[in-house]
Amino acid sequence: MIEKNYITSGRNTVIHKIKKFDLLIINGDKPVVIVSHRGIGIYKGEIPAKRSIAKKAYQDIVDITSAELFGEEKTLLFVQALDGVEYKIDYSKEGTNSFIKIHQTHYI
Repeated sequence: MIEKNYITSGRNTVIHKIKKFDLLIINGDKPVVIVSHRGIGIYKGEIPAKRSIAKKAYQDIVDITSAELFGEEKTLLFVQALDGVEYKIDYSKEGTNSFIKIHQTHYI
């Protein structure tokens, strides 16, 4: 069994586990979000073609629509980051300041 750099909780929460790896969250054709130990933002780089390439760059691809995760695109996603903050990603507000917001500070 392979150790993952994240776990899921409930129907729409991703929990970042390992500081060494950044998470690239893919949700269909919507903007890719990067989660690092310093926080969260919109990823502007190129998505690695294979998981092995991502791993060499200390990244992990998290495809929300895959059957092993949630199996469908999400409009609302919560991410618990290693900086002690839970973020709310509201894909219905893409392109606005409300796209990524702090939902809860110091959840740990």
